[in-house]
Amino acid sequence: MKVILTADHAGMTIRSEVKNLLDEMDIEYEDTGCSCETSVDYPDYSLPAAERVASGEFDRGIFICGTGIGMSISANKVKGIRCALTHDVYSAKLTRQHNDSNILAMGERVIGPGLAREIAKIWLETEFDGGRHANRIGKITSYEN
Repeated sequence: MKVILTADHAGMTIRSEVKNLLDEMDIEYEDTGCSCETSVDYPDYSLPAAERVASGEFDRGIFICGTGIGMSISANKVKGIRCALTHDVYSAKLTRQHNDSNILAMGERVIGPGLAREIAKIWLETEFDGGRHANRIGKITSYEN
């Protein structure tokens, strides 16, 4: 699995925790997040990273901002992206099993680094169930086209 990781100025702490997790899980990743603490615009980071997931260059992405909302809204504008804003482990698991999400968004001002790590781990380890869920994803893909 190959993951693209990005964050704006408000996601630096969780991004660091997720990088440690990816290293521990021996998952290949590229970090395209900002390297400053001054305010930046989240679409400048989320849109190019989402395009790289949609193109197939990366299998999945993890995006972090203050609430996760801006990153998820902008990422979902890219055709082929199913970005899930998740702040609990149960939703992280189900968004993979049922929705085949390819990007996880989290908010650093909403959750702490420990929970972010748990969410990212379960999201990375969970596979898509397919079956009846594949039909539903197919309807979304048809609508996009």
